[in-house]
Amino acid sequence: MDRRLTIAAGLILCTALTGCRGRQVARVMNPHEGDMVGSHAAGASTWKPLVTESVSKLLGRHCSDIVPVSAKGLPMTPAGSGRRICFIGVENASAEEIGDFKNQIFEQIDSSISQANMYSLVSRRFVEAGLRQTRLHPQDLFLPANRREFAGVMEQIDSPIDYLLFAKITSGTTDSNGKDYQRDYMLTLELVDVHDGQYDKESATLRKNYSSSLIGKARNRVLR
Repeated sequence: MDRRLTIAAGLILCTALTGCRGRQVARVMNPHEGDMVGSHAAGASTWKPLVTESVSKLLGRHCSDIVPVSAKGLPMTPAGSGRRICFIGVENASAEEIGDFKNQIFEQIDSSISQANMYSLVSRRFVEAGLRQTRLHPQDLFLPANRREFAGVMEQIDSPIDYLLFAKITSGTTDSNGKDYQRDYMLTLELVDVHDGQYDKESATLRKNYSSSLIGKARNRVLR
């Protein structure tokens, strides 16, 4: 009995001492290293490929000789370097909270389009100022009257626009046995012509498998 009490007291004392606690360490990753795969949710290994693919597909179609068409089958306004895009933001409609990745996804999409030199992008600060002045939410801009009002305000603050760009994240989950599941992530980009409401849409998908081992350690892999 005394031996068990001694052991318990030792464990309590050990926990209280800094030397017995686990230490968190970090290191700067080599640029050539692959991104870590999140064990319980999407991370860099998920969002970066989705951004790259969706932006490439959208811009690739617009730089081709084929004129993109809207859902109604009507040709959209030809793209050009003088056309100005107003990137409204990223909507998360997935099963996960994406935290600080939301802002990073926005910046990655914004930077990728800027580097393509096909469009001129309006500063995010001007976009936020326009939304505040009109008191409109992003979903309100799909109504013609609201879209015209917003475009008018953007012109007043010296940031005229030709297109609105919306990004949306969705997911679908397939449960295997209560512990193992597959989650399909989709990033959709929607480009809307502010003059006539015609739009073009592209998306990218990535599948990820989450599973738990017998010893309780989570493991997962990206499915190709």
